Amino acid sequence: MLLSPAYTYPDQVSTQLRQQGYAVLSPAGVSELAGCSLEALMALRPSWDDLPPDAYLKDGGRYRRRRHSCFVADTAQVAQAPHRAHWQPVEYNALHGGMHRLFEPIEPATIAQPAWRALLRALGQVCSNVRGEQRWYVEAHQFRIDTLEGIGRPTPEGAHRDGVDFVAVLLVGRSNIKGGETRVFEAAGPGGKRFTMFEPWTMLLLDDAAVIHESTPIQPTGENGHRDTLVLTWRAAGFQGEDAADAAAESPNPL
Repeated sequence: MLLSPAYTYPDQVSTQLRQQGYAVLSPAGVSELAGCSLEALMALRPSWDDLPPDAYLKDGGRYRRRRHSCFVADTAQVAQAPHRAHWQPVEYNALHGGMHRLFEPIEPATIAQPAWRALLRALGQVCSNVRGEQRWYVEAHQFRIDTLEGIGRPTPEGAHRDGVDFVAVLLVGRSNIKGGETRVFEAAGPGGKRFTMFEPWTMLLLDDAAVIHESTPIQPTGENGHRDTLVLTWRAAGFQGEDAADAAAESPNPL
């Protein structure tokens, strides 16, 4: 039985993050939180049709496509940082940790859309509401998981934390698949929830220290089965893999 998530009202997101470590917003809730129309969010979707293959999958699969870019955000602005490799320690990603994975950047036309800037600004404010005002180091990942070879794995590393402060997982779309259930577990307790995000621009927002998460594999139910997501992470101490001096030396370009 597929379970739908229990949605949080936008004005309760910060409270939910503090109390249970995660919150799920409906597409209408994401639109309200970001202060942009659902149509503006939908206008981002075509860019998922042009993602290069992920060449770093250690399980030998060819089911994942992605782009990756980085940003720096504070109360004044969101700025794009120089392109860099994505890096995680093995403590947080046993499968791909320790690798400097340099992906193709997110296309400038995508980043230039008003909904992109609105999302980053609004979610950064939520993070600051919970942790206090920070200079946030944001990594953005466009993912397409396909079923062209049978099974696609959204999280081949299994249930995990990302080594950041906050994680947002936005469902951009799903087509001709089954599976893809989201699972969220207490990092220091027995509790857990499972649900499936079906509607485009449904969002799961996580306190990365409080919970661990995963998405189950997907299987095809028709031609060109795939699941598209946008994953955004916020970290206050600089990008993973750099020290504070490196972070201070960054010269981001304002959006």
